[in-house]
Amino acid sequence: MDVHVSLEGRGDLAAQIYRQLLDAILDGRLRSGDRLPPTRELAARLDVSRNTVGVAYDRLVADGFLVGRAGAGTFVAASAVRGRSAPRGVVEPRAVWRSIPEMTGPDSAVYDFRVGTPDPALFPVAAWRRLVARELRVGTVGYADPSGFLALREAIARHIGISRSVRAGADDVIITHGAQQALDLIGRVLIEPGATVAVEEPGYPPARRLFQSLGARVAGVPVDAEGIDVSAIPRSARLVYVTPSHQFPLGTPMSLARRAALLAWAERRRAAVIEDDYDSEFRFADRPLEPLQSLDRAGRVIYVGSFSKTLLPMLRLGFLIAPASLRPALRVAKQVTDWHGDVPTQAALARFIDEGLLARHIRKAGREYAARHALIADTLARDPRFQLVPSAAGLHLCARLPSGFQVRPAAGLAVERLESYSSEPPPQHGVVIGYGAIPLSHIPAGLSLLAESLVR
Repeated sequence: MDVHVSLEGRGDLAAQIYRQLLDAILDGRLRSGDRLPPTRELAARLDVSRNTVGVAYDRLVADGFLVGRAGAGTFVAASAVRGRSAPRGVVEPRAVWRSIPEMTGPDSAVYDFRVGTPDPALFPVAAWRRLVARELRVGTVGYADPSGFLALREAIARHIGISRSVRAGADDVIITHGAQQALDLIGRVLIEPGATVAVEEPGYPPARRLFQSLGARVAGVPVDAEGIDVSAIPRSARLVYVTPSHQFPLGTPMSLARRAALLAWAERRRAAVIEDDYDSEFRFADRPLEPLQSLDRAGRVIYVGSFSKTLLPMLRLGFLIAPASLRPALRVAKQVTDWHGDVPTQAALARFIDEGLLARHIRKAGREYAARHALIADTLARDPRFQLVPSAAGLHLCARLPSGFQVRPAAGLAVERLESYSSEPPPQHGVVIGYGAIPLSHIPAGLSLLAESLVR
C-alpha cells in the first residue's frame, strides 16, 4: 500500500507522521486490512530515522488504529476505520425541540438588507486588536467571576448611566454572551414549566423560541403605534418580554403612557418585565424616552443590552441589569451553564469603553447609519405601495404593504418579510429593511430591485 506522508519544517516529526496516518485512516484513504510500509522503507523515503517512524507506528498501535502481525508487517486494524460521523443514535430530544426550526447562516447578497448586522467596515479593528493583544500578554489565568470582569461591569454601569439613564452599579451588572444568553438566564430563573410568557406580536422570534424551549406557554400580544397593548396581556402571564426603545421589528418606541401602564400592570399581577434595549445606541432624532428600568420603582424590570449591534456580532458580548432580589440566582444560573465568559475579551472591552473608543465609534457609525436610514426612508416615501412605519433609531426600518402584495425572490437581493416575525394570525404584511450591512452607494439600486420585485 503506497502511503503519502510529507513533512513540514523541523517540528515533532513523529507527531507529523502520526497525524497524517491517522487522517488517512479516518478519511478512508487507508482501509481496514491495508498494510503500511515497513518502518525502514518509510524512514528512507522521508529521510528521517527509523526510530522516528517507529514512534509514530507504536502510538497508532497503542491507540488501536494499527495492529502488528509477526513476520507479516503492520496493518490498519479492523476496528479502526470508523469514519468522521457520529452514530445516528436512537435517543430522541424532547418534543419541543422538534417544533423549533434551526437557524441557518445567511447567503451572500449584492443588496443585503437583512436585519441585525452592523457594518464591519466601521469597526475600529486596529484599536480593538491592540487592546486584545495587551490583555493576552497580561496572561490572566484561572476561573473567573460568573458575573463577569469587574472593570467591564463598572464601565458598562457608567456607560449606560450616561447614555441611557439606566440606574445601575457594577454589582447590578451580569456579563453574558449576547442578549440571547441573558434571556436564557432570566428564563431559567423565572419560568416554571407551563407558565405563561407574554411577547410582542409581531416580535423577536429567537426570544419566543427560547421561552418555548424552557417549557413556557408563549402568548403573543398585539403591538400598536404606542407599543404593546397592555390590556391584551393575559392575566396568567408572570413574565413579559418587550423592546420599548425600538420595537422589533416595527421600529416604533413605546409611549410614556404605555410604559407607565405596563409597569402598573406588572405591579398588580406581581409579574416581571424584560426590557430588551438591543440597538437604541444609534438614534437619529429626538432624545430617547426614559427606559422602563429607570421608571421602575418596585424592582420588576430586568434590563438587557448587547454589543452585537454596536460592535460586532462575533464578539458575543451582552449584559443584563437585574434587581437585587434576582442577582444571586442569575449568577448561579450563569455559573452552572457556562461558568464565566472570555476574560481577555471582557477586559479589552472595558478599556475600549474607558478610553472613549466606544463613544467615538458610536458617533462615527451613527452618522453613517443615519445617512442610510434617511436615504431609505426618503426613497420609500415616494412609492405609494410602501407605508413606512415611523422610526428614528437602530439598524432597520419597517414598511407595511397593502394586502395582496408579495416580495418575489430576486437574484442578489436579500430582504426580510414582516410576516416572518408574526407567529399568530393574521400576519402583518410588509418588509423589514436592515441597513447595517449595505453600503450607502448600494442602497438606490437595491431599493429599485426591491420595488421591481413587488407582485400582487
